[in-house]
Amino acid sequence: MAGAPPNSGSPAIFLIIVLLSVVHAATAHYSSGSTSSSVELEQWISDSLDDFHFRAGEIAGGVNVGLDTKLYYAEKRRRVITVRQDGNGDFSTISGAIASVPENNRRRVVIRIGPGIYREKVKIEQTKPFITFSGGNRRHAMPVITYDGTAAMNGTFNSGTVIVESNYFIASNIIFENTAPRPVMGEKGGQAVALRISGDKAAFYGCRFLGFQDTLCDDRGRHFFNGCFIQGTVDFIFGNGKSMYLPCGDAALHYKLGGGREHLHIGTGRSTIADKSGFSFVHCNITGTGSAYLSRAWRKSSRVVFAHTYMGTLVNPRGWDDKGFPDRHRTVFYGEYKCMGPGASTRKRVNYVKILTDEQARPFMSMTFIRAKTWLLPQPNL
Repeated sequence: MAGAPPNSGSPAIFLIIVLLSVVHAATAHYSSGSTSSSVELEQWISDSLDDFHFRAGEIAGGVNVGLDTKLYYAEKRRRVITVRQDGNGDFSTISGAIASVPENNRRRVVIRIGPGIYREKVKIEQTKPFITFSGGNRRHAMPVITYDGTAAMNGTFNSGTVIVESNYFIASNIIFENTAPRPVMGEKGGQAVALRISGDKAAFYGCRFLGFQDTLCDDRGRHFFNGCFIQGTVDFIFGNGKSMYLPCGDAALHYKLGGGREHLHIGTGRSTIADKSGFSFVHCNITGTGSAYLSRAWRKSSRVVFAHTYMGTLVNPRGWDDKGFPDRHRTVFYGEYKCMGPGASTRKRVNYVKILTDEQARPFMSMTFIRAKTWLLPQPNL
């Protein structure tokens, strides 16, 4: 994120998402003095539940249950192009393939990327929607898109190895990597984004996001991450998107660091309670060494929820960090629901965490959270 956090020299953190077959509730705890139980937050929860029930009723009644019109026609006119480094594809670089997509594109363009390491800084402009990056079958080596841009060079926002500003983007079995070195303690400009997603209605399947500080910029729009591995240090998932992170197969959420320092997982850019953005992590697995907070109050109304998630011993007993702004206790929304593991005990949690009821948690575990019914497509099978 713009502006180096105090622990910008933190050791590496590794995050993966895993499906857990057995789910049980961690010890639940409500603090009688919780300042997050403000009228505004309670109203926001009520509004979220109302929206969930309204949308569920629409779907049950057959209202607006098909793909949106633009996406429907784009999928009917699919185009496939190939990128291979051995000369047997349509292009040898990913950037070259993207350049071939016309402005104001109206059809699905699947870019099949062959195995190998592609050292490129890639950008998909807003005028080129409906693009898919496909790494092919997971049994084969996943292609790696890598670069070493930093905030010192381009600013955090433009440091990304891959930047997607268009809508309806899909990536399957791709490694997005920023190889910039880990920032040292107190260093400014060390933020190094592997991927920035700024378009709406994007989906990622079986992808890996590798870096240190600010690895994944989940900037804005509705996004779906399934079975993805995300590695980093401070704020390695951050932004103002409205996104759902789910597991698939053998992927996992693994947090690993050393040196005895306390570090931070996720920073959301939600500035007001009226803002609809936020991150929901469902059936995740947080393991590793060291000590880590689940999230911090990067913005006034940061919103993060963990549901049915295994939390290892590395999770700080307090769970959440206010970044030194106690006034944000009344405006942030940090929720936990039926999590498990030694780090999931809420006995020593901060008093502004919300230990969600079944009813309160339901909107965050439903695909209605990102209104996926009209735009989410299955993983490409090419």
